[in-house]
Amino acid sequence: MKPKDQALRVWGDFACFSRPEMKVERFSYPVITPSAARGIFDAVYCKPKEFRWQITRVEVLKQPTFIALRRNEVKDKINHKTVAKWIKGTAEPEPIWADGDKGLLGTDMKGRTQRQTMALKNVAYVLHAQIHPWPDFAGRQQALEAQFRRRAAAGKCVWQPYLGCREFPAFFELVEVGEPPPSTVDLDQDLGYMLYDVFDLSRPGDAFSLPSISLFQARIAGGVLDVPAYGSPEVVKVTGGVAHA
Repeated sequence: MKPKDQALRVWGDFACFSRPEMKVERFSYPVITPSAARGIFDAVYCKPKEFRWQITRVEVLKQPTFIALRRNEVKDKINHKTVAKWIKGTAEPEPIWADGDKGLLGTDMKGRTQRQTMALKNVAYVLHAQIHPWPDFAGRQQALEAQFRRRAAAGKCVWQPYLGCREFPAFFELVEVGEPPPSTVDLDQDLGYMLYDVFDLSRPGDAFSLPSISLFQARIAGGVLDVPAYGSPEVVKVTGGVAHA
């Protein structure tokens, strides 16, 4: 059965879809990436063992406008094993210190760093996607689509969707099929290679799946970014430092 188009209107005050080549400072693409768009659909409805989302199209409703922000970021990463033990009550929590004196931290080094972020403000999109069931669940296509539409129409989500960074929440509403399409901005721009996704979308994943970077040549035409299928030769997969289609 051919997947049906599902669409969400998404908006927010701020967004940052970081370019991977920027190692320290964050500099956003002028439009949402397929990876970030997939994350929004996942936030509304996801069953990784049964299906994956395929982003097909992004309609840009507001002209991209940048804003410079300076943010404090902690340097250390939390140990997920320690968190799991803390949840079970078998270990005490180990906080990450952002600031403190030498008597508290044992060092004069700060636990935070300031980074410049070139973000977007007042963004709005219509995101189009399809549910692609894994082979063992191909017969559940209609049921999965119906479940997504019920959840999206009611404003339900598994977690708060966000626009690139978790501190930039995304608001959403279901776009009904057959509704007059919203007006896109008058924007034509060649973006060069854009991040497609950070995981291998050719097979089911889980919380322990390793990153798998993919890229594609992105171009906005008339305010619309068309996204090729993950299995398309237009999508370049990077494994072991080597790019291949």
